[in-house]
Amino acid sequence: MFFKTLEEGTELWDRQKDDTEPLLPTTATRKTFDYVLVAHKVDNDNNLKAQRQKAFIQELEKKNITVTKIVHDDKVFFGLRAPTQIFQDYQYLLKVSDSCNWCGDVKGAVTQATRIRIVHFILHQTFLNTGENLEELLMKDVFETIFCLHERKQQKRLQQKWARWSALFTGQPVNEVKSYFGEKVALYYLWLGWYTKLLVPAAALGVVVFLYGLAFFNTNPLIKEVCNSSIIMCPRCDKRCDVWQLSDTCAYAKVSHLFDNEGTVAFAMFMAIWATLFLELWKRHRATYVSRWKVYDWCEEEEELILEIVNDPNCTPKHFTHSYLHSTLVLILVTLMLMLIIGLAQALVVFRVVAAPLLSECNCGFISDHANTVAMMLGAVLHYVTIQIMTRVNRWVSLKLCEIENPNSFAAAERSFTVKMFTFQFFTLFSSLFYVAFFLGRINGHPGNYVRIARWRLEECHPSGCLTDLFIQMAVIMLLKQTLNNIFEFTVPWLKSCLSRKSAKKLERKCGHCYRKTCRDEQGHVEPCEICKLRDWLRNYHLADTDAFSLFNEFLEMVIQFSFTTIFVAAFPLAPLLALINNIFEIRLDAIKMVRLERRLVPRKTNDIGVWTKVLEVIGVMAVIANGLVIGVSSDFIPRLVYRYRYGPCANGNTQTHCMEGYINDTLSMAFISHQAVRNDFTSSQMVTENGVNVTQCSYRDYRSNEDYSLTSQFWLVLAVRFAFVILFEHVVVVCKFIAAWFVPNNPIRVKNHRLHDKMSRLKEELCEMKCSRTTDV
Repeated sequence: MFFKTLEEGTELWDRQKDDTEPLLPTTATRKTFDYVLVAHKVDNDNNLKAQRQKAFIQELEKKNITVTKIVHDDKVFFGLRAPTQIFQDYQYLLKVSDSCNWCGDVKGAVTQATRIRIVHFILHQTFLNTGENLEELLMKDVFETIFCLHERKQQKRLQQKWARWSALFTGQPVNEVKSYFGEKVALYYLWLGWYTKLLVPAAALGVVVFLYGLAFFNTNPLIKEVCNSSIIMCPRCDKRCDVWQLSDTCAYAKVSHLFDNEGTVAFAMFMAIWATLFLELWKRHRATYVSRWKVYDWCEEEEELILEIVNDPNCTPKHFTHSYLHSTLVLILVTLMLMLIIGLAQALVVFRVVAAPLLSECNCGFISDHANTVAMMLGAVLHYVTIQIMTRVNRWVSLKLCEIENPNSFAAAERSFTVKMFTFQFFTLFSSLFYVAFFLGRINGHPGNYVRIARWRLEECHPSGCLTDLFIQMAVIMLLKQTLNNIFEFTVPWLKSCLSRKSAKKLERKCGHCYRKTCRDEQGHVEPCEICKLRDWLRNYHLADTDAFSLFNEFLEMVIQFSFTTIFVAAFPLAPLLALINNIFEIRLDAIKMVRLERRLVPRKTNDIGVWTKVLEVIGVMAVIANGLVIGVSSDFIPRLVYRYRYGPCANGNTQTHCMEGYINDTLSMAFISHQAVRNDFTSSQMVTENGVNVTQCSYRDYRSNEDYSLTSQFWLVLAVRFAFVILFEHVVVVCKFIAAWFVPNNPIRVKNHRLHDKMSRLKEELCEMKCSRTTDV
């Protein structure tokens, strides 16, 4: 929005700010605990676990953290409450810091989210005299688990306004989410909501492109040529595969035209520019909110230093270190891991190569008749299973590599882990797709000189093109990944929640809400009885566990989806529509899971989605390259273009027929059984049609001479035009991306004006305080 004057802009900003001010109270009227530690009950005090538990609790008490112990059945619960002094020190250090002094936590009461974040850091930086910290004690089962508590009133408010299916098409209360879960979670939902909104035009145009292909479904001359053809095609495999009629694949040709037509070129260009506009507009959208939340200049590393000082005033900073040996080792291990992942993709290729002829030999009716398609779909399902297994392997390897690197801060470790995990996942997901897009049908050879793996021939493309294979592969993986992941993601914590409500309800009946009648302390806060405390702790204890990976998993899932939506969108114009439908439900599913079914995430402060922004930018560049190659190399757009203007009827001056008439026949070459090499590949029994007619020749997809099987001049012309198109496409789109990035500034004018006014007011306030202190001293 452009403002006529600076005053109008500032007034509108303040009015918007007042309308969106978080409704959550800064402090609870009922005294809450910052954290709860749970351990198994140990009867013998001399037991090593019991001694470690006691020692860790003593270390916490030395830091003036109040510990409330309650024993329930075979569990011991330790309620932890930090002293006020810790939070006052934190606020003071924020005020005097270089980058965090504009933060909203500098003044006023400390929110429960801030308390949780500080106590979480202190707990994980508390060490026994043996050097063990809480993470190691959890691994050694000294403590079973640790969690922060949901605030019941705020939790119910978020359930009513946001975390319910009836709010599917309503806006998100991002400010309340920020107050409850912290800026990091709020920015995830802000990003996801923005991504979903901008998917609407992309999905709409994708549907238009699909309908464009559907509109010419029955009138397209290429489809008619395939469906009415009498051409005999060469056997698809050795031994039991016979020659076949091109017209038998009429349905396949129709499907191919839906996803390989002139509209996909324009759509691919649009999506490449869309990815850039999405990122640039997201930066503006983010700037508006982080400025409103007063974390625009906030620095994660400086926040970590402040927390270290709060935890231990005598601490020393962790120095930056770099080891060329460690870096070389990590580089070698990453390379080996990528080679393993690519090797698995090649194994999937081998599976498809072997499965197709075996299925064609099984005499199973439909399966035998469509062996290649069935093998392709089985390969896609197997690819999905591989993805699920490798996701766990990739995470373990990424963590180990981060340990080797040994970053000096949590923020650096998180960035390093994110880059490695995404790289491994990207290769796991897309290696097979890259093979289908750029190698399938191009390295398989020709009759008399087939390329083989052992005794099996490599796969061939359909005469109508190779793009449908890529579409099927993407559709299966996207649908399975999104549908099954969402089902498991929701049902597992939901079932756990249903099974664990009984114990808390028993305590509720036993207590009878006695905290309403309990005496209040001097500040008016309520101290619940032990039964109320235990009931609340058990309610949170039985929820699904969360950790530092909980939000990372959500981001990774969405960024991978963004990759599918942009990188091969030329082969799958409906990908944005599937992503849009999924995301509408994903927002509510994640909200319900996070608010109702899982333990409370540790609120974390940030002002951006971090390294994910760089990852999205890389994906945007890859989308330009991949879509240019898909259209120029994988699709039949260029061969059709060359035929229309160089070899077709219209190019030869014949205007009585359609310009594309004869195109399918032009893309086929002939193999003669009289040739010795061809006779070695095809037996005489394979050269018999369904009607029992013996044939002495068959057709295959390629531009080769019928005499010596050498490549024709048309092949080299098509190849040259393909590469010329790829270069032209990528240069045009890259220029458009740069123009779009330049045209859309990262920060809205109103954000710049608001920050300018805010900085000036803070400087004036500091000057006023200094003058007042001088007057007092005098």
